[in-house]
Amino acid sequence: MSSSAYGEEEFEHFTAKVQSTWIWQKHPGLRSPYADFSSLNPNQEIGYSLSATAFLGARPWKGTEFFIDPEAAQGNPFSGLRGFGGMSNGEAQKAGGSDPSGYWARAFVRQTFGLGGESEKQQAGFNQFAGQIDSRRLVMTGGIYAITDIFDQNAFSHDPKTQFLNWAMMDYGAWDMPADARGYTRGLAIEYYHDDWAFRIGRNLLPVQSNGLQLNGDFSGSYSDNLEVEKSYRIGDQAGKVRALAFRNRAKFGNFNDALDLSKLTGSMPDVANTRKDQTKYGFGMSLEHNLTESIGAFARLSWNNGQTEAYSFTEINNSVLLGLSVKGQAWSRPDDVFGLAFASNGLSSPNIEYLNAGGQTFFCGDGKINYGREGIIETYYSLKLHKTLWATVDYQFIASPCYNRDRGPAHVFSFRLHFEM
Repeated sequence: MSSSAYGEEEFEHFTAKVQSTWIWQKHPGLRSPYADFSSLNPNQEIGYSLSATAFLGARPWKGTEFFIDPEAAQGNPFSGLRGFGGMSNGEAQKAGGSDPSGYWARAFVRQTFGLGGESEKQQAGFNQFAGQIDSRRLVMTGGIYAITDIFDQNAFSHDPKTQFLNWAMMDYGAWDMPADARGYTRGLAIEYYHDDWAFRIGRNLLPVQSNGLQLNGDFSGSYSDNLEVEKSYRIGDQAGKVRALAFRNRAKFGNFNDALDLSKLTGSMPDVANTRKDQTKYGFGMSLEHNLTESIGAFARLSWNNGQTEAYSFTEINNSVLLGLSVKGQAWSRPDDVFGLAFASNGLSSPNIEYLNAGGQTFFCGDGKINYGREGIIETYYSLKLHKTLWATVDYQFIASPCYNRDRGPAHVFSFRLHFEM
């Protein structure tokens, strides 16, 4: 039965919500027979992050929505955000600092065209109006946003404000997603929903420089193309979703093999920054989420990139596997509490390993040499709902072979998080 894009009885013209998240972290000293500029500090460290965001939206008529999100953030991550492939705090920013910084996190327009099918209930949320939507619809989003607002929407492991903290848990580890140093991009994304299927495609900007804050304004010369296919399904009474992602990035990347060749000619340490030229980076990801019971969900991710060039806008991971569980607290009469447990295994490509072993440095890794091993991460957390607007979380991460070096670590990361939203 066909319906309009939004139910008239629930139509709202404006929405306003806020959130704030504070994360405190500590890692004790760790084994470290040697270290270099990009190594995790082997001594005890304490870090933190603090963010506050307002989500403001206007809907002048059916199908058209405008959103702006002013945000402020500050923090002090471990070792200047170096020493891990899977960073321990998903709220930590490459452009962060101990002084608060204000900026526009998002400013975008979303246009929805209802195309019929069944009428579905949509709950109100951050940058989302409540109402009825068609199961068959076309959605266009343009402006400033986070690419993960649209792609890779895993229900159990996606938001470090409320779920797992590690970068390798919250998204595809090997997806060098388009983002500036704060995690946002500009571009256009188009989504088509057809009952149990969803198709997404987008072109978004990459930074001017590797892991930089300023985005390149050239949509034809420096960009990221992303394609995602999603299928919803049911097994018995329990629902699930499977997704497949492919990406292709084009920019001035540094190449590991080029850096090694240049170092042999000059007799100097290899440095990818000296070999940047127009190149292509590509990869894929697969994601699964499935409800085992009403209160227990399982999830998995697999991701890979071609590993020839530097980590440009996300992190130092060329391939990754993730498995995890998310359990709501119904069994102990705490239905809004959540317990999570997950394991990630991150790896590097052969050229990346050779580069680091020759003394090369990247934004995240570089111990002077490495005894290569996969970076293994176990993370567990418990989120306790204190009030309808406030959650407290305790989190522990065990990180073996940090930045892929068996000679260092393991690292033990203890975290405490307070999250407020209304």
